Amino acid sequence: MFNSRFEWAIIFLIVLLLGGAWIIESRESNIEPQNFLLTEAPLVGHLAPDFTAQTIDYETFALSEYVDREGENGRPVVLNFWASWCGPCRMEMPAFERASLKFADRAAILGVNQAESAETIERFAQTTAVTYPLLIDEDQNINYKYAVTNLPTTIFVDAQGVIREVFVGTMNQAVLENKINALLEE
Repeated sequence: MFNSRFEWAIIFLIVLLLGGAWIIESRESNIEPQNFLLTEAPLVGHLAPDFTAQTIDYETFALSEYVDREGENGRPVVLNFWASWCGPCRMEMPAFERASLKFADRAAILGVNQAESAETIERFAQTTAVTYPLLIDEDQNINYKYAVTNLPTTIFVDAQGVIREVFVGTMNQAVLENKINALLEE
């Protein structure tokens, strides 16, 4: 069909031009990331899913009361997902207690229980002298929203409500305080 070099050269140039046009058209734009609206998702870099839960002291807690997605009035929140039957969770709770006292006015530390009753959580809190808020999540709505599958899991949320880190496993005092300090410096 194409016998001459000239015909092959024309086809080659057409393919080359079409390919170049496709590359130019499909390349990523240089729009700055802050121009996009963040969506809620249990992933680093996304807005933390909002929730409301009750504490064992019958207080209602909403994540949106602590973070300020519009401005500078929020404070960081540390969500620690735990259960009384979880040995590693029990091991790290003293570190969270000390951090909650140290950062009381600058960051909120919350324990989100996984599927245990208010009575079980209250008995546990009394025997361990935990004073930071322990949230009841008996139906696991919060656990599902944050896709928590392993305990302990700790989620660090900045003052604007963006998840900065998801840490799975036991955390010691130094690591916990370093991560909270990093949130406070943002």
